[in-house]
Amino acid sequence: MLHDDGEPSSSSESSSPLSHVDAGNAATNAGGPPPAPLSLTADLSHDDAMNSWPSTVTACACGCGIFEVGTSSMFPQGQGGTIFLEYDFQSQNRNWRESSRAPSADNADKVIRTHFITPGLQYMVDRSWGFEVEVPYDIQHFETTGGASGSDPVSLDWATLGDIRIEGIYTGFFPDLSAGLNFGFKLPTGSFKHNDTYGDIDRDTEIGTGSTDVLLGGFYRHRITADNLWTWFGQINTDLPMFTQDGYRPGAEIDAAAGIYYSGLSIGKLNITPLAQVLASERTIDSGPNAAHPVASGYQRLLLSPGLELNFHPFMVYGDVEVPVYQYMNGDQLVAPVLFKLVVSYSF
Repeated sequence: MLHDDGEPSSSSESSSPLSHVDAGNAATNAGGPPPAPLSLTADLSHDDAMNSWPSTVTACACGCGIFEVGTSSMFPQGQGGTIFLEYDFQSQNRNWRESSRAPSADNADKVIRTHFITPGLQYMVDRSWGFEVEVPYDIQHFETTGGASGSDPVSLDWATLGDIRIEGIYTGFFPDLSAGLNFGFKLPTGSFKHNDTYGDIDRDTEIGTGSTDVLLGGFYRHRITADNLWTWFGQINTDLPMFTQDGYRPGAEIDAAAGIYYSGLSIGKLNITPLAQVLASERTIDSGPNAAHPVASGYQRLLLSPGLELNFHPFMVYGDVEVPVYQYMNGDQLVAPVLFKLVVSYSF
């Protein structure tokens, strides 16, 4: 359930699986308390039914994208499924160079505002094997300098299907299902040729990357206290472009998350789970004749993210904010001062 495109381009790469799961007995069996959230979402079901959740990480042009790492306090716990709708938002309006803010005049691009809407399904066929599918739809607003004279203010709006992600999930390493792997592909279904008459939209600002990527990640969680009320978790995901098109190869990306959650709060049948996590990502520089020249891609960043999950089985709502505390950008790139995530899910 998480996902992020290094350059602020708006390529939709979504999140990784294992973001939300069945709590109830599953939580207890796994050594984690009942309902708990995940960074992508965590749905807690009952019995041994698992409900994982989407993470989402999508990218947006020139500076930073949305995390695709699925950070959650609970991961798959057995057979079962979850359908979810995830919404992410970021407004990239600050020019950043290396580790500090840079003058807006140094970057022709001024604003990239993106709404990432991602419906998806995660289903565990049994306690060891499952899959997740995410189908993103992105709405983007872009302000830059260009047009007929090359120095005219330009404002563009468009919306389209993003890059679909399909991943398998394996959780059969330990009896408590505390560790697992996710693996799959990101498909080039998003548009990467949308443009105006003057070619003001660069490849790193397109919603689709045009590449077929290999996705590989893993997760682990462990209870901290014997009463199962405190649990820590970690997750890592890699995105490696393999097949590219039209002279553009997006950078490879790695996203990681670590956090802690408390599952001892409830009001009647409503379980309330606060969560805190640290998110880190690195993306290498884009390459190819259609990549940005001079280089304005690739980055490293660290974010802090408080979140809250409300679970009223079989429904769950999860939300968080992601605040950058360190960013290093190659060249001039647009970054967002804060990112927002909201996920609604139904477990079955």
